[in-house]
This record gives sequence, structure tokens and C-alpha cells, in this order.
Amino acid sequence: MTTSTARPMRADARRNYDRLLVEARAAFAENGTDASLEDIARRAGVGIGTLYRHFPNRHALMNAVFQDALAALLERSRELASAEQPCGALVEWLRAVVTHAGEYRGVARALMSTSLSQCSIPLREAGARLLTRAQEAGAIRVDVSIGDLMQLTNAIALAAEQAPDDPDLPDRLLRLTLRGLRGCPVDTP
Repeated sequence: MTTSTARPMRADARRNYDRLLVEARAAFAENGTDASLEDIARRAGVGIGTLYRHFPNRHALMNAVFQDALAALLERSRELASAEQPCGALVEWLRAVVTHAGEYRGVARALMSTSLSQCSIPLREAGARLLTRAQEAGAIRVDVSIGDLMQLTNAIALAAEQAPDDPDLPDRLLRLTLRGLRGCPVDTP
């Protein structure tokens, strides 16, 4: 039997942590994931040292900010896992992923990097279950991999980020992508 050596956070440390996450979320949404960490700390009413005690680097802060959204995406995939229409469930979940990536400027680029692999591993696993179910139902080609699908989804979010004046772009690109996923494989000579 093992015991955990991690102590619970003191109440003031928990408040600081929570305020830092709230302010980081807002700053990333307003200014992108390159938002100033000093500004985030100032907006949270703490010093930069407090921010670094909780989050040793920018990627640690980004991971923490995205954990809530990740949890929601994972929960949604569990809900959709038994949907009557496997392809519709996959499409709904992919739309949620694109929406999540579009909530913060710069997140699509960040999600495509390996720096946020803590987030991408469970996300890929959740998507793989939905993809497999849609493939087994014959709705999605069997040669489609979750890696390719996540890259396409992130590329759609990145394209949408670059075209903020076209709010319909993500859905158009997702529909276009899905047509290819359902079609016959194209053999190249």
C-alpha cells in the first residue's frame, strides 16, 4: 500500500492558482497563446514568481488552461460513444475540437506542436474510439487514421484562425474534409 506524499494546496495558494488560470484563459483568448506572462500575473494580482511556482513555463500554463476544455471534450466523446449514428457522433465531436481550438488565438498552432502532448494523447484516444466505431459502421474509410484526422482538424482550426472575418470557414472545411473521408480511396500511379 502506497501513500501519496503530495500535500493539498493551502487555501491562499489555491486561490492564486485559480485566479492565474482565469486570467490566463482570458489573456490567451484576447491576445493569443503568446500573451505576456507578466500581464497574466499582474491581472491575477500576484507576482511573476507566484505564476512560475505554479507553472514552471508557458507550456505548463497552457496545459493547465486547456485541461477544463479537454475534460469537456473527453466527456463529450464518452457521451457520443454509444450514439445511434457513429459517423454523426464523430462529426459532432470533431466540430467540438475545432471550436475548442478556435477559442484561443494561437491554440491551433500550439496543439499541432508536441509540446502539448499531455492534452493530445487522451484526445487522440477519445477520437480513435469514435473513428473506429464509424469505420466499423462503414461510414468512414478504413485507411483514415486518427493522427491524420487530428492533423486535419487542427489545420481547419488554424485556417479559421487566419480568416477571422469568415465565421463559416471551419464548418465548410470540415464538411469538405468529411466528404473525402467517406469517399472511395484514390489510388495514385
